[in-house]
Amino acid sequence: MPIDPSLLLELALLGMTTGFLAGLLGIGGGMLMVPFITFFLSHRDVAPDLAVKMAIATSMATIIFTSVSSVRAHHRRGAVRWDIALALAPGIVLGSMLGSLGVFKLLKGAWLAVFFSLFVGFSATQMFLNRKPTPNRQMPGTAGKLAAGGAIGFLSGLVGAGGAFISVPFMTWCNVPMLNAVGTSAALGFPIAAANVTGYIIAGQSLQGLPAGSFGYIWLPALAVIAIGSVVTAPLGARAAHALPVARLKRIFASILYLLAAYMLYKGLAG
Repeated sequence: MPIDPSLLLELALLGMTTGFLAGLLGIGGGMLMVPFITFFLSHRDVAPDLAVKMAIATSMATIIFTSVSSVRAHHRRGAVRWDIALALAPGIVLGSMLGSLGVFKLLKGAWLAVFFSLFVGFSATQMFLNRKPTPNRQMPGTAGKLAAGGAIGFLSGLVGAGGAFISVPFMTWCNVPMLNAVGTSAALGFPIAAANVTGYIIAGQSLQGLPAGSFGYIWLPALAVIAIGSVVTAPLGARAAHALPVARLKRIFASILYLLAAYMLYKGLAG
């Protein structure tokens, strides 16, 4: 499948939009990237089942790049609880590898599309209502952190997200201040992405019908273009956050997410 100029332009616009919204609203790019990459691949002779899986895997791969700049910014402000990040990391790696090497390959793309749509619909509702969990307990012990990390890594790998919509509520529920929860979640993005991407690459080595430029389930042209675009525009979004009505924009974006969730649900049910 040739990488034509129109596709490169589409991917660049997606990357720039994703980066800007990440900086503006503090959201991860997976919820936006997965439906659009699925659409691009589906309209370029890639089987629907494979298109969904490649979209999820490629979205996750971009987090490797975006998480590095994000965690540096949070670390400079002293917002990262490295003790929590290091305690959750082993479970995250185990959960990610279990999902990306086993369950991800076994599940049909249609099931993943339905699961993704439900996840995005839930996240959009939380964003629309702006609900924040009431913290009422402390972080669990070693076994609890291992289990929590495993769940975060596993679920993130199934939807191509960096885990913030799971890890931030979990940490605030455990009485971690919101600022530290967000900063620590940014730090967790790297092990989540690295472990899942490793699994996607290994699991996809023997696949047939992959588009040009694929490495396992990872679509390298999309990864490169989106990563560059998002890195360029993320600082612009962060700057705009101080001048625009972010609360109102979050509700508008939540409405867009409902449409994207509906599209992925359609892809899942039609597949």
